Amino acid sequence: PVFPCGGDHRGESGFIASEGFPRHYPPGSNCTWTITVPEGQVATLSFRVFDLEPDPLCRFDALSVFGGHGPGAPLLGRFCGTFRPGALRAPQNRLRLHMESDGGTAGRGFLAWFSAGSPPTNEHQFCGGRLEKPQGSLNTPNWPEENYPPGISCSWHIVAPPDKVWGVLGGSGGGGSEGVLGRFGATPGSPELLVQFVSDLSVTADGFSATYTLRDRGSAPETPPTKPRGGGKGKPPPSPKAEPPTAPPAGTPCPQRCRRAGTLQSNFCSSDFVLTGTVKSVSRGPPEEPGWAVVSVLSLYKSGGLGVPQPTKGATLRLQLPCRLCPALKKGSSYVLMGRLGEDGGALLPPDAFVVPYRPQQQQVLGNLSKRPC
Repeated sequence: PVFPCGGDHRGESGFIASEGFPRHYPPGSNCTWTITVPEGQVATLSFRVFDLEPDPLCRFDALSVFGGHGPGAPLLGRFCGTFRPGALRAPQNRLRLHMESDGGTAGRGFLAWFSAGSPPTNEHQFCGGRLEKPQGSLNTPNWPEENYPPGISCSWHIVAPPDKVWGVLGGSGGGGSEGVLGRFGATPGSPELLVQFVSDLSVTADGFSATYTLRDRGSAPETPPTKPRGGGKGKPPPSPKAEPPTAPPAGTPCPQRCRRAGTLQSNFCSSDFVLTGTVKSVSRGPPEEPGWAVVSVLSLYKSGGLGVPQPTKGATLRLQLPCRLCPALKKGSSYVLMGRLGEDGGALLPPDAFVVPYRPQQQQVLGNLSKRPC
């Protein structure tokens, strides 16, 4: 087929490519393609070949992909070089591609396949978009419950008003790492920041979650949040104006150091529920919000009115974490969890909850304790 500069593509699927592909694209080009798939479906784009002039900022030759036809459509990504972008998905049934090249070095261009797909059933499966609020958040798909999928490309286009400058871009990733990712100044006339995330088709991981804040031009820089201690996957740190960490449901401040008291025997009866489980994910919220842990139950020794799906083994349970730091939980590790029931009947792990790493020999001890009256 002959691939022209730009065009309007409609239908379930098809190929789209740079002008003259597979020959090198011409210099000084400025081409726009629009894609429309049937109503009620979302347009997806996957690249088969990608070869544009490389530059860290994509200043010379670049392909921009937008999630719609109009001028207000969100930027899904701006790409150059030879690294093939991951699959892109529009919010609805339309995509727009714009390619520009200067008068210098050229490459083979790009070859991509567009298709119609079903809308995402979970909001966490979608990523990217245009963000224009003074503060906001961004995270990889499936965060924090599961790993991000392979072969995706997420681009967040953050636009600041002309009278604002970037404050702090902070966030957290798998393994509990949190802190300031960077400070950025809004360039006059172009107060924008583009955050891109691309995954290949091999191993995936937890991903990340981040927040951004803007401040008035000329105001004093904000103090970045301190990096917390303890394991587990985190959600974005709060803005510096947030109050010190507290545990909203229990009203108990987080301790300076995570400590546990007593033994399995001394804590069994005083706890509302006792179980062993493997942590699937941990999401630790900002100080004014509780965090959450998703646990796959190994054994339940004391329910105390806790609603656990049947069969118990392998059931997924969501535990509220009032304190960001304690107890320290790590994704993939197994624990003995002794907690309390919240006012809504949900499972709660306050900072003083008895939580210890699970060992097989503890099974008999817990089994014996469960048979005794409290």
